[in-house]
Amino acid sequence: MSEQNKPFVVTDRRKFTMDGDLRPDADPSPEREERTPPPTPEPAAAAPQAPPPTEAPQEPELPPPPTAEQNEQAKRAYEMTAERLDIAIRSANPGMDHPPTMNFSQLVQSVYMTSIMQMGGTTQEGQQPQVDILGARQSIDMLSVLEDKTKGNLAPEETNLLESALFELRMAFLEITQALARSSASKAPGGAGRPGPVGPSIVR
Repeated sequence: MSEQNKPFVVTDRRKFTMDGDLRPDADPSPEREERTPPPTPEPAAAAPQAPPPTEAPQEPELPPPPTAEQNEQAKRAYEMTAERLDIAIRSANPGMDHPPTMNFSQLVQSVYMTSIMQMGGTTQEGQQPQVDILGARQSIDMLSVLEDKTKGNLAPEETNLLESALFELRMAFLEITQALARSSASKAPGGAGRPGPVGPSIVR
C-alpha cells in the first residue's frame, strides 16, 4: 500500500475518562512530571563606570645629557677654534689687544647694557627713543634669575655689581613705563593738557 493510501489513525493517550475514572487501555507508566525550568536570573545592572582620570600633560622627554668625555671634547674644540679666530683678527688688525677673558662681572655688564639699549638709553639726542619694553623686562628678569642662582657663591664686589645693576635697571624700567603711559594718555581722544614733548616709541 502506498504511503498516501495508509489509514490515518488517531490514538487517544488520555489516562482518564471525562468522569475522572482511569481508562482501561491507558498507559500504566507513571505520568512524567512536567518541570518548569527555573527562571533565568537577570544579570545585575552594571554599576556606572567612573570616567577615566584625566592624565596630566606629559612633559616632553629631554635627550640624555652629554657624557663628561663629550663635554671635554666639545670644550677643547671650542677653545682651539676661538684661539684661531683671535689670531686671525689680530693678524688683520696689528696692535689690537687680546680680547679680555669672560668673567661674571662682564656677564652682568653685558646683560645690563642690553637692557639699557632695549629701553632706549643709547638713543642719540634729538631722536625719538625706540623702546623694546618686553625685551628689557626679560633682560632684567635674567639678571634676577642669576641673582637667585648665585646667592652665596659670589665675591662681595660681584654681589654689589649685580645688586646695583638690578636696582638701576628696575628704576629705569619704572620710569620708561610711566613715560609710555603718559604718552598714550596724551594721544587718546579727549586727552587733557597740552601735548608734551615727544615720548618714547614702543616697538614691542
